[in-house]
Amino acid sequence: MRVVIAGGGTGGHLYPGLALADELRARDPGTEIVFMGTVYGIEARVVPREGYTIRFIPAEGFVGGSLSRKVRSLYRFFRALGESRAFMREFCPDIVVGSGGYASMAPLTAAWMLSIPTILLEQNTVAGMANRLLGHLARSVCITYQDSMAYFPREKVHLTGNPVRERILKGSRSAALRLFSLREGLFTVFVFGGSAGAASINEAVMDALQYLVDLKDEIQFLHQTGERDFDRVRDAYRTYGFGAMVSPFIYQMPEAYAVADLVVSRAGATTLAEMTVTGKPAILVPYPYAAANHQEVNAAKLERLGAAVMIRNAELNGRRLSGEIRRLYNDPALRAHMRTKAMGLGRPDAVKRIADIALSLISLERSREGCLNSSE
Repeated sequence: MRVVIAGGGTGGHLYPGLALADELRARDPGTEIVFMGTVYGIEARVVPREGYTIRFIPAEGFVGGSLSRKVRSLYRFFRALGESRAFMREFCPDIVVGSGGYASMAPLTAAWMLSIPTILLEQNTVAGMANRLLGHLARSVCITYQDSMAYFPREKVHLTGNPVRERILKGSRSAALRLFSLREGLFTVFVFGGSAGAASINEAVMDALQYLVDLKDEIQFLHQTGERDFDRVRDAYRTYGFGAMVSPFIYQMPEAYAVADLVVSRAGATTLAEMTVTGKPAILVPYPYAAANHQEVNAAKLERLGAAVMIRNAELNGRRLSGEIRRLYNDPALRAHMRTKAMGLGRPDAVKRIADIALSLISLERSREGCLNSSE
């Protein structure tokens, strides 16, 4: 079996594709899987590290740019479309999966033109422009939230949940303590703002430390900063005397979730899927410029259901953040309630359901080809 998984740019669009790749490879170790993405996205460094092949295409985002950028984006789309068609004629995939983002646009369009079965993954409540267009071309669309159904042809839609890598569920706390040089017995706050970090979250955490100094012997931090703020954040923890492991990027996410007692993060759909399946209480700070404000919609849903606390980016500061951290640290019963609510929202079987749909499409296509051949 040969599979192409296209998408990326951010971890939110990449990791669902990796989860599906792992599941398909687990079912059939002989499966050949090639990712398609850009040299600028997170996929360029993560996919090879995960042991998969990646093919780069010249894609670029269209929404929100200047007129000159839109023209350049269209030019690159047609270049990427030609390169995608040529590659698929050579590779002959049984199915092409779009995991979201502009990098999936050309490969899925090329697959549609070549009559190759396609699946589209939609992680968010509000579908982005690329996925809304691709929804008309894909054979099946797998959505995370029922609200997304309005953006796609109803007969194609499957409510599966957002696929999460199985090993996210298998992180070891004891291994994490060793890996990140953290201390046993301390309340651990895991902070991250997505694959590139989040400046506003980093600033708020640095400001919050002054209000939490009395807890520095009881609380420790694991913090993914992104490249830009790494030195400043690391120095802030040292200045206030907190135990912390600070890194520009954390690859060992299963261990990071395993060691976390509380998560402070953005509210991307893949992040929320991972937090809910692992049952982590969270303080969510939605990215304010997300398309159609979908991160705030995501976070508000979890807050309404009692699984998280939301702080809007405009309301975020050190005093507010430290108050929420302190409140959750002091209230184990509240954390337990949030953990139960979060796990009730998690869909650990999502990746298996999507793999079933993919294999069903492949089987149906092979059956159809068999019928055509027998009739000739």
